[in-house]
Amino acid sequence: MDINAAIASEFSLDRGRVDRAVQLLDEGNTVPFIARYRKEATGSLDDQVLRALSERLLQLRSLDKRREEILHSLETLGITDEKVLSGIRSAATATQLEDLYRPYRPKRRTRASVAREKGLEGLAAALIAFPPSCAKTPEELAEGYISPEKDVPDAESALQGARDIIAEMISDDADLRGRVREELRRRGTVHCKAAKEEDSVYAMYYDRKEAVSSMPGHRVLAMDRGEKEGFLKVSLLCDDEKILSLISARYPGRGNAREQMEEAVRDAWKRLLFPSLERDIRSEMTEKAGTAAVRVFADNLYSLLMQPPIRGKVTLGVDPGFRTGCKLCVVDENGKVLATGVGHFTIPGMTRGREEAARLIKGWVEKYHITAIAIGNGTASRESEQFIAELLKELPAGVAYTIVSEAGASVYSASKLGAEEFPDFDVSLRSAVSIARRMQDPLAELCKIDPRSIGVGQYQHDLDQKALSAALDGVVERCVNSVGVEASTASASLLSHVAGIGPALAQGIVRYREENGLYSRAQLKKVPKLGPKAFEQCAGFLRFLESPEPLDATAVHPESYAPAKAVLTALGVEESAIRGGVPDIRKRAAAYGTQRLSRETGLGLITLNDILSEMEKPGRDPRDDLPAPILRTDVMSISDLKPGMELTGTVRNVVDFGAFVDIGVHQDGLVHISRMSKEYIRHPSQAVSTGDIVRVWVLGVDEKKQRISLSMIGPEGA
Repeated sequence: MDINAAIASEFSLDRGRVDRAVQLLDEGNTVPFIARYRKEATGSLDDQVLRALSERLLQLRSLDKRREEILHSLETLGITDEKVLSGIRSAATATQLEDLYRPYRPKRRTRASVAREKGLEGLAAALIAFPPSCAKTPEELAEGYISPEKDVPDAESALQGARDIIAEMISDDADLRGRVREELRRRGTVHCKAAKEEDSVYAMYYDRKEAVSSMPGHRVLAMDRGEKEGFLKVSLLCDDEKILSLISARYPGRGNAREQMEEAVRDAWKRLLFPSLERDIRSEMTEKAGTAAVRVFADNLYSLLMQPPIRGKVTLGVDPGFRTGCKLCVVDENGKVLATGVGHFTIPGMTRGREEAARLIKGWVEKYHITAIAIGNGTASRESEQFIAELLKELPAGVAYTIVSEAGASVYSASKLGAEEFPDFDVSLRSAVSIARRMQDPLAELCKIDPRSIGVGQYQHDLDQKALSAALDGVVERCVNSVGVEASTASASLLSHVAGIGPALAQGIVRYREENGLYSRAQLKKVPKLGPKAFEQCAGFLRFLESPEPLDATAVHPESYAPAKAVLTALGVEESAIRGGVPDIRKRAAAYGTQRLSRETGLGLITLNDILSEMEKPGRDPRDDLPAPILRTDVMSISDLKPGMELTGTVRNVVDFGAFVDIGVHQDGLVHISRMSKEYIRHPSQAVSTGDIVRVWVLGVDEKKQRISLSMIGPEGA
């Protein structure tokens, strides 16, 4: 199988671009490095396409490995049928491959194998090829196979064995399996019913039928979970007679053997083919739903990590609680801890505690000039928000608060990393630090947490954890490398996601930095175990704002420093000028002639344009182009909401059926996919992303169930 050709066809790419991308991957280059610094070779394939290409490459190579294993097995078995071998060589999917191998695959002892041991294979062949003109009956043919020694006492026993052999032949027919499987995909129906008569979250599935071809992924995963937990019985329904006709057309009964063949066909369908294909279809549906859920999780994580940082604000982090109080932490503009404490202001009637907490926070605001307050959204968040909103009236103008997702904060707090970073803090104080810092710079703080613990997916515990981890780790890597990392201050956690750097090397960089200082890209070469390949991969993504080399603060790769400086010389720009950016550098390049500049410096046009962009605005953070998070100064409750009310909110999570939006009432509201756009959309991600600031209208409120229905389509389609 020509894997590169297959990928080029699947991705609708030129074969040459695929060949070069595969070569770069095989040489050990990382996806971020190829996407950013090898655009000339790949024709500017972005990191998402390259990552998908890399995953597909591994899949197809794994398929080829399995193909070779099967061919070797068939050779060992002495199978020389060229039609079979050719089919296996050309099989495009694992399903096709396994279907073709199925008749030869070692099996446990079956009814058919027992019948073959009794010498009934000839009778089975005779029934299949039974001439319509033959005057004999199947019973008369079967008499020749009676053998008490082989446990074939009579003609009926012989015919039963022959039918077992025919049924297994039908079940193992690769072409037939493919046709029936496709029929089930297109016209099959999933039927859910209650496994036990009791109320549960799965009540909507207690008598539900839905087409295999159109069942949404989130319902497939819900159905699977309900079945696993014992609340649901799930089965596949189809038009049995239609499929039996399809099988009979391939295995017709002739003459006097018609009844025997029809019985074998029905047995094959009911006992072998249907149960096997039902498992296949269910597995396909789960795999497809899981892949889609991983994609949604990855998209949500990307949007969350790429939320704009709230820079330049001294921040108070609040980890809400009841009995043990709220843990408080003040961090400066760079996330350095300035003060910690505990406030008891969430339990009604604790007047003294509220007064002491108010004095403490007022004192911190005055001493440290706090301008932002980040409140975790967990237990007691609502009560904390009410207290802070009331306190804001007594604080200087300009102080505001926001609700921050606590997802994963407790995981970080109890982790080895949290203990190493704050050995003298208890677990809840570390959470308060994390909450404050994740408002200031979501990417730098959230990268310390297992992405699966951040809570922006659906049915995550039901998914393939290896595939989920790989996808989410890829998202973190993508975000970190697209933003860039200030290497002289970054944590080991952040550094570990830079292309070419893993956890061990990240720790090595931090140790070297603590012992020697780290001020330039050139110094990276002195870090133990950071070899030439690792340097090549990571150098462009690590920034050094204080380096004596101005280009170290940009995304220009060291391999391009000489031609980049030649560009500056040709355009009459001092090297030092790029520290603050050269706004007119593109105009200068256009006046000089970009083609000429490309020829004289040896830079490809794509790379030249990237270098000019960096010199125009060095170290540009792509997050700055997005709307900033909402900071609030007041508080509402769910009882304040009325149908038709217009609000501004933040998208907290995107799922298959809609999006959950924080509108400042502690309980997120749901915008159903049908209320997201006047135009038809297939998935909510076509309309919103996690972190988006959106305008919504209240459709309905159920205070008892704490449910809020929202719409992004306003009155008269506003």
